[in-house]
Amino acid sequence: MDIDIETGTGAIDRPYPLLFQPILVDKVWGGDRLERLGKTLPPGVAIGESWELADLEVTSRGASAGSIIRNGALAGRPIRDAIHRWGDALLGGVELAEWGGFPALVKYLDATQHLSVQVHPDADYALLHEGANLKSECWYVIEAEAGATLYLGLAEGVKPSDLIARARTGTVADLLQAYEAVPGTWYNVPSGTVHALGAGVLVAEIQTASDTTFRVYDWAEEYGRSGRTLHLEEAAQCIREDRPPRPVVLDPVARDGVVVRTPFFTVSEFRMEGRETIEPTAADAGCRILMATSGSVEVRTVGNEPVTLSLGDTCLVPANCLSGLEVEAIDDTVLIVVRFNDSDDH
Repeated sequence: MDIDIETGTGAIDRPYPLLFQPILVDKVWGGDRLERLGKTLPPGVAIGESWELADLEVTSRGASAGSIIRNGALAGRPIRDAIHRWGDALLGGVELAEWGGFPALVKYLDATQHLSVQVHPDADYALLHEGANLKSECWYVIEAEAGATLYLGLAEGVKPSDLIARARTGTVADLLQAYEAVPGTWYNVPSGTVHALGAGVLVAEIQTASDTTFRVYDWAEEYGRSGRTLHLEEAAQCIREDRPPRPVVLDPVARDGVVVRTPFFTVSEFRMEGRETIEPTAADAGCRILMATSGSVEVRTVGNEPVTLSLGDTCLVPANCLSGLEVEAIDDTVLIVVRFNDSDDH
């Protein structure tokens, strides 16, 4: 059967699980370890991030960033086309970002050097400052070198003003709460939490759709490089004193469960063995994001061809495909499932 792209007839109008082409982002702190997650990296370029699912109107570099679909009838077209064509059949009531884009950004990050100490704005700040967007995120550590550290929140007794004052004159690491980077562990990073990924980690990151970052400290002297622009005045208005949630590890006995809850999304982890099959759905009808951080799975939905989710792949399952959704492990797999929360929870 022929498919009419312009009028939207045929298979192109039937929602199906979507895979995406990664958007590779060079960073001064990047490296080449994203190849371990199946990414084809350009030679001689330090790649810090692979954006797996993105739909931003503007990024910190001034351009837009939208994922390109790589499978099925919409292959080669941007995710925004699927949103416009399928509407609620894709979203299932999930609210779009204010610019009409998909409300999440999913990444993998390779930190061969420390990332900047930074903070992201909350809803109140974003409401009052044009161009700023709320950003709340979480990390899942896939690999970590011995001694790798994550910085998450202010150290006991430290005030935001203490951090800002020190950032003007010296190093800040001793003013931050430091955690050992442990593979298999989740770290929740609410907006307003000062933080930094330390060198030697490979992580998955799930966040709200935003690229607004206020840099507090850039480790320029430590790495012998020119420091990037700092945003101390903006950061001072955003840093919260309350401590972030403690790191979470999935109960090895349970093998599946919720690992991160935010007002915007909820993340579950499934540890699947052999040819195990699961039905990773809940009562609500919103779309789902699936990520394979190890192993691979086959994603089956009613009326569509199965989709293979390989190591490092991310899949968006439309709301209309959740009924009868089955995921079968091809080998031992860690599967991450993201669902969106009601706007009343924000």
